[in-house]
Amino acid sequence: MPMPTRWFRWLVSMMGIVLVAGLVAGPAQAQDPLDRFYRQRLDWQPCHDAALDAAGARCAGVVVPLDYTHPDGRTLTIAISRIAATDPARRRGVLLSNPGGPGGPGLRTMTGVQKSMTADVRAQYDLIGMDPRGVGRSDPVACAIPLPTMLFSAGFDLFGYARDTGLAAVLAASCLAGDVGKLRNITTRNTARDMDVVRGTLGVDKINYYGASYGTYLGAVYTQMFPSKTDRMVLDSPVDPDRYWVGMYQDMGPINEYALDDWAAWAARHDDRYHFGTTAPQVRAFVEDLIRRAAAHPVISLGSGYLVDEHTVPIMLLALLSNPKMNANLADVVRLLSDGVDGKPLDVSKLKSKVSASAPPETSGMAAVMCGDVAAPRNPAWYYRNIEAARPTQPVFGAFANNITACAYWPDPIEPPTKVRNATSALILAVTHDTRTAYSEGLALHRDLSGSRLVTLAHTRIHGSFRPGLSPCLNDYVNTYLGTGALPAADVTCEPDPEFFPE
Repeated sequence: MPMPTRWFRWLVSMMGIVLVAGLVAGPAQAQDPLDRFYRQRLDWQPCHDAALDAAGARCAGVVVPLDYTHPDGRTLTIAISRIAATDPARRRGVLLSNPGGPGGPGLRTMTGVQKSMTADVRAQYDLIGMDPRGVGRSDPVACAIPLPTMLFSAGFDLFGYARDTGLAAVLAASCLAGDVGKLRNITTRNTARDMDVVRGTLGVDKINYYGASYGTYLGAVYTQMFPSKTDRMVLDSPVDPDRYWVGMYQDMGPINEYALDDWAAWAARHDDRYHFGTTAPQVRAFVEDLIRRAAAHPVISLGSGYLVDEHTVPIMLLALLSNPKMNANLADVVRLLSDGVDGKPLDVSKLKSKVSASAPPETSGMAAVMCGDVAAPRNPAWYYRNIEAARPTQPVFGAFANNITACAYWPDPIEPPTKVRNATSALILAVTHDTRTAYSEGLALHRDLSGSRLVTLAHTRIHGSFRPGLSPCLNDYVNTYLGTGALPAADVTCEPDPEFFPE
């Protein structure tokens, strides 16, 4: 039956409208392949961790791509914790965090940091802890050789350096013998991408952030990669992005020689207890002689695999010089080591308990991030020349600060490191005698982040400055910034509270 003329004309006109609309609209927009990660729903559960449970935290897993260039491929699960804002009516957002490392687990970070916050700040933020990818509960990587650290001192001569060169090569091989595809994607840039996925899953447009030590580098990288997603950034004990990571360790040599002298002056005042010497030079001489004696008479604990020699003693000293409150611990360690190399029984469990931090970086995660972020020099002779050049002025720590690591035997990074140069708002906290991130590093990051303000903590030997009781002046600036968004009108200097330091 023929179609009525008016219906035929109507059909033709409608087909024309549809065709024109299609031409105007163009092809359908493809869905962002990362969208499913940003829109996932989190399942908050008890953390099953004493510190987190006591703080009322809840934990969840955030699924992220292993390789962001292939979002449809393998995934990782990032563990995060949340301590809710104390006043939901005043909640303005989330405060993410990182404790440093790299390789440091961060789920518990905010249980400690919140102790320095005012009630006003705690009312405004959900505090977010996070184990970075490859660390802690976040699908950790594991090297076949379970070394307690990837950092050693090179010893006194070419033979000692040769040992460390071989050890570095073996450690790298043991790491790369496993899941290389996973290992090589454990990087700072990918962790910054993970942070942004976390931001999306938490339903906020921007993040606030507290990062310490390596965490300042991670935070700075995030500001460069996601400049429109940052709000209030507190960077404590900062890293110079241009010297991360080889230069950062070289900068540790001179400041730790200063720190050893500072501790030696304290120990000299307590010679009646420790008997290292009555003057700072005498105490330093005792320590330098201890390292030489450890080289001649190393102590090996077969049960624990613990080694005391010229390669490890400087690392133990460095671990305890980062806070004057550990002065007595360091003195006890020096006495234990001295007695041990003299042939007396060494209480290894006591030694380990005094040296180890509460949440030390995981060696495998640390190696993956450091070596995967920035290519290290390959030539072993380059390191040895630097070690020998540093010895006259850095007799204890120069052989550590310039030593070779597994990164000399690592494949080149999968992408270039981030060049940090932007005007993000940030409050940078730098300590004049920081033993892990030298003060010069904080000045450099302040220049790189042109919208930042610098708070200097003067006359202080400590790593990590936002602490209860250390400096009410510095804490006031941090809490004001987090609470109101107001940076100081200009860079400022604070002093420590004298009551914080041991006599």
